[in-house]
Amino acid sequence: MKRAMTFAAAVALVATAKPFAQTQTPAPAQTTGMILEQVLVKVNGEIFTKTELESRQIQALREQNRQVNNPADLRNDETLKAALIEITPAVLVDAIDELLIIQRGRELGLTPTQAQLTDAADRIKKQNNITTDQEFRAALVQSGMTYEEFEKNLEKQYVVARVQQQEIMPRVQLTDEESKEYYRTHTKEFEKPATITIRDIFISVPTTTQGGQPVMNVAADDEIAKKIADVRARALKGEDFAKLVAEVSESPSKANGGLIGPINVSELAPQVRELIDKLKPGEMSEPIRTPNGYQLIKLETRLDAAPEPFEAVRDQIAEKVGSTRMEGEQKKYIEKLRAQAIIEWKNDELKKLYEQKMAAKSPELR
Repeated sequence: MKRAMTFAAAVALVATAKPFAQTQTPAPAQTTGMILEQVLVKVNGEIFTKTELESRQIQALREQNRQVNNPADLRNDETLKAALIEITPAVLVDAIDELLIIQRGRELGLTPTQAQLTDAADRIKKQNNITTDQEFRAALVQSGMTYEEFEKNLEKQYVVARVQQQEIMPRVQLTDEESKEYYRTHTKEFEKPATITIRDIFISVPTTTQGGQPVMNVAADDEIAKKIADVRARALKGEDFAKLVAEVSESPSKANGGLIGPINVSELAPQVRELIDKLKPGEMSEPIRTPNGYQLIKLETRLDAAPEPFEAVRDQIAEKVGSTRMEGEQKKYIEKLRAQAIIEWKNDELKKLYEQKMAAKSPELR
């Protein structure tokens, strides 16, 4: 089962090599053509067919955990028809954007060699403990894909990644000074919370059962209260707290000498935090009555909130700021490719869906 899930994820990744994330918005219903290889749109002379659209629609629906097996389901299942109204505009935008990116990649000579495609397929086989080509092809068929389709999509994914790496990534990389400036102006983002470590001793108070309910024995309670007070007195006279833990404690922390933490101060219950705030490292609380017994707490260490050093968060800053820049640069890049492209629609209704989606996106691109 684990292998199948991993393989399905790998195939889904290859099958959905989208250049950029798209936001889905509702739109009017799609057209329903009956010609198997109907050309829907040409992008710089390269065609996108009805068969390709249906394949992408099926994949998009499966990503929503909808049960769809073949194009006939898209026409005959009323629930799926309704779902198509929502997904088709984004599918069209994705398809055209991908064509534009791949065309640009070909212009730049960024297509993979057969050896590179084979190596990528071999890595997927190895990750899933598949040893033979025959077994791999059979697994692809079970996932709804032929090997040829898998390799074609793998090639698309490779080209998209190379275009992003060569054309966009250089524009989003931060200089050292930019990283330091971000750190100086966003120090709070990198602040480590205040933490404490404590040791505790817990001794339970025995109960008896009356009428099916636990009942506290007053004499037993007094006895345990005196015992915990004596333990505290011994600790105040200098006896090692960890040794006292080993001798009398019933706390789960006993195996670790009573040590608990580090604990984020902000995560403490208000009453416990109030108690801890009164202690200095090395000091003990008074005996604390809990629902099940008595507890002593000794504060071991206290670390105030403080920002992590720049060097420790340099990569985090690069990832955070870089991802934001990447999103903006990708939008600019694909918009430039669209502006230069010749897009010829052969289906007026799909053209309308596409244009509505682009109109909804246009504020993001200004």
